Amino acid sequence: MSTNSTPNSKRFSNLPLNPALISNLEGLGYLEMTEIQAASIPVMLEQRDLIAQAKTGSGKTAAFGIGILSKLNPSYFATQGLVVCPTRELADQVSNELRRLARATPNVKILTLCGGSPMRPQIASLEHGAHIVVGTPGRLLDHIGRNSINLATVQTLVLDEADRMVDMGFFEDIVGIVAACSPRRQTLLFSATYPADMRNATSSFLRDPVEVKVESQHASQQIEQLFFEVTSENRNAAVSQLLFHYQPVSSIAFCNTKIHCDELAHELQQQGITALALHGDMEQRDRDEILVLFANQSCSVLVATDVAARGIDIQSLGAVINVDVSKDTEVHIHRIGRTGRAGERGLALTLAAPNEKKWVRLIEEYQNQSVTWHSLDQLIEANQANNEQTALIAPKISICISGGKKDKLRPGDILGALTGDVGISKDQVGKINVFEFMSYVAVDRDVVDVVMRKLANCNIKGKQFKIREIT
Repeated sequence: MSTNSTPNSKRFSNLPLNPALISNLEGLGYLEMTEIQAASIPVMLEQRDLIAQAKTGSGKTAAFGIGILSKLNPSYFATQGLVVCPTRELADQVSNELRRLARATPNVKILTLCGGSPMRPQIASLEHGAHIVVGTPGRLLDHIGRNSINLATVQTLVLDEADRMVDMGFFEDIVGIVAACSPRRQTLLFSATYPADMRNATSSFLRDPVEVKVESQHASQQIEQLFFEVTSENRNAAVSQLLFHYQPVSSIAFCNTKIHCDELAHELQQQGITALALHGDMEQRDRDEILVLFANQSCSVLVATDVAARGIDIQSLGAVINVDVSKDTEVHIHRIGRTGRAGERGLALTLAAPNEKKWVRLIEEYQNQSVTWHSLDQLIEANQANNEQTALIAPKISICISGGKKDKLRPGDILGALTGDVGISKDQVGKINVFEFMSYVAVDRDVVDVVMRKLANCNIKGKQFKIREIT
């Protein structure tokens, strides 16, 4: 299916949608469709099954959200839309976006079902019903096994980031979830890649699907890509040199293995760089906390595997470092696409040992242009000449408060306590995240001692909470 269309035909107002939904889209700043939206939404509105390939940040969540909402009946209190996501982080993002899209549709209930959260409140919420459910495979299967969810009424099933779910070993779970859904459903499969083995595995889920693919390339003027030759022995040291030279405020360093993530994060920490590892062997609670720290500028460098990094949505990322070259060219494109967003210029730095140059050649073929090689020795000399060996210490430190939404805490309550009882200025407070049972607040590094001392002895919303500094 061609994704070429005239600019005028890409306006949301030209779609056969409810006027209230179009008005809400305009209010959210959605006027013209992205490439994936223009290619996929008309297919969804025709009630066809869909296989859509698109890069991260392409607007796919809004695309399938509009597809679900276009035929939702709020007066029919049953699960009509189901979105399956590989990670809790992504499920939370999808739920938030769907709630924004659904604002113009009265009384729509959207429920998130993920592991790492207590089962009982989820069961209670399901007893009251939900129009749209967003969840991770394991937790959805748990609810199916307990008969606490009825998916026989699902009209639209979305498998989001399907390739990652398969990579993470969720294929059998997906088979069980699909079997619990109505056979008359519409199935929308969104995936960054769609190799032949996955095509065969998912063919039984889909009925005569339309396939759309949006080009995964990034404009060369938007992302500067630099390649450096390294040996296996000096690879980790090279990461430090790149960080000291380019001084990105925040960066993700991609490794191909979990062990390498842990080793590199430890080495960076030893050099005074605020770095944390993120991979699938960690407890969900720890992964959640690390993502909060990275998003609120309490961590400068996130050392991550590709699977663990799915769902990270940092709008302004100073650099992406490919510590190991990905053997999958589309994964490489997705990695570097996390920098250079929102009109900013991005920086992608790739380290390659001689035995990895065959993967670099595949990247060149895919991008249809040669990569630019730079000398690490010259960069090291420049660092020494400019005395640039300055530690990359994150500007903020996070404090965890042992209360959240269940205690009726809101960000404003925490900000009020910090600017009132503790006595720091609003400018010294960063991002505040309030979750079900915990809250996190980032504060300037130079006031953290004062905050810890005073906040421990003051009440927030009439109650004293335990606090801890996250280091």
